[in-house]
Amino acid sequence: MAAIASAPASFLQAMTAVKRAFNFSAGPGVLPDEVVHQCQQDLWSIDSTGIGIMEHSHRAKTFDKVLADAEANCRKIANVPSNYKILFVTGGATTQNEMVPKNLLAQGQGAAFLTTGYWAEKTWEECRAHFPSSYEAWDGRVTKHTYCPADNELKWQDKPGYVHYCSNNTIYGTQFRNSDGSFRYPSIPWSDVPVVCDMSSDIYSRPLDISKFGLIYAGAQKNVGIAGTTLVIIREDLLDLHKKLGKKLFTMETYATHAKGESRHNTPPAFPIYVSGLVFKWILSQGGLETMHKHNMDKAAIVYKAIDAGFYKGHARPDSRSAMNVLFRCPTPELDDKFIAEALKHGMDQLKGHRSTGGVRASIYNAMPKAGCEAIAQFMADFAKRNG
Repeated sequence: MAAIASAPASFLQAMTAVKRAFNFSAGPGVLPDEVVHQCQQDLWSIDSTGIGIMEHSHRAKTFDKVLADAEANCRKIANVPSNYKILFVTGGATTQNEMVPKNLLAQGQGAAFLTTGYWAEKTWEECRAHFPSSYEAWDGRVTKHTYCPADNELKWQDKPGYVHYCSNNTIYGTQFRNSDGSFRYPSIPWSDVPVVCDMSSDIYSRPLDISKFGLIYAGAQKNVGIAGTTLVIIREDLLDLHKKLGKKLFTMETYATHAKGESRHNTPPAFPIYVSGLVFKWILSQGGLETMHKHNMDKAAIVYKAIDAGFYKGHARPDSRSAMNVLFRCPTPELDDKFIAEALKHGMDQLKGHRSTGGVRASIYNAMPKAGCEAIAQFMADFAKRNG
C-alpha cells in the first residue's frame, strides 16, 4: 500500500519535468494549466474522499456537488436567465443535428439555415434529409466560406420552425462578429421563431446575451472542457415542444428527459462534466467574459498581424476573422508542410489545417496563453524571412 500511496507524488514530479507544447489543436483543445493540475490531484482523491473523480457514483454526494457547482458557475458566467435549463448530454455536438429538429419541428415543417462552414453544412444536410421543407437563408459555399453574411444578404422564405446558425466556423476561421470582435446576432424577421446556435468553438470566449436564443449547444472540448459531453442551454418552453407538436420520441431523444433527470437520467459523462466545472471556475477566476474577450482579441491580433505582414494569405475576410481559429496558407502547399514540420520542432503542435481545406490552422481558444501566440508570430516572421 505504501508503494501505491507514493505513486501520485512521483507521477506529478515526472509530469512537471516534461515541457508542455503549445497546443494549437482545433479540438480537443488546450486546457488551462490550473485545470490540468487539479485533475491530476482529483483523479487520485477528490475532496479528501480517498476516491478519485472517475470512480465516484454519479448518484453520490460528491458528484452531486460537482454537478451543482458546474451548473451554477456555467449559469453565472453568462448570467443565464432562470427560464433556461443547463444540460450536459452525450453524443457530441453532431448528435444535436438529430435532437434539435426532432424536438422543435412538426412533421412537414422546416427550419432555416445560415450555412457558413463545414459543420453548418453537415447540420443543414441532416435536417434537409428528414425535413425537406427546410431551406438555406444563406449559402456560403459560393464564396468558399470566407465570411459571415450581413443581415441584408440573408434570403428568407417561409416562416421556419427555427433558425439555425454556427457562431464560429472552426475549419474556415470565420466568426459572426462586430468590428470590436463582440457577438453579432443575425437579425431574424420573426420574433416568435427560436434561434438555435452551434457555439462549439467560441462559447464563453466573449460576452453574449443568452436571451437572444431558444437553444445553444456546444461540444465542450474546445473552450469549456474535454471531449465526452456537450453543453446545451435551452429555454424551458422548448423542453416539451415535441408533445405540443404531437410527436412521440424515444425517451433519451427529448430535452425534457435530460432536464428532468438533471443531466443524469442514465449514467452521465461524469469526468467530462467535472472538467467543465473546473473550466467554468477558471473563467470566473480570470475575470469572466469581458476579460476573456479582451484576452482573446489581444492574442488574435498578434497572429493576424503576422499574416498581414505579407508572405502568408489568410482565408477569412477581415470583418469575419475568428478570434478562435486562425486559418492561413504559405505561398505553396509544400511550404505549408514545411512550416508545420518546423513549428513542431519548436514546440508548436497541431497546426495542420483540416483535411477539407489544407493550409495551416492555429486554434487559440481561451486557455491558449498569450505566449503561445507570440511564439507562433515570431516563428512566422522568421519562416517568411527564410523562405520568402
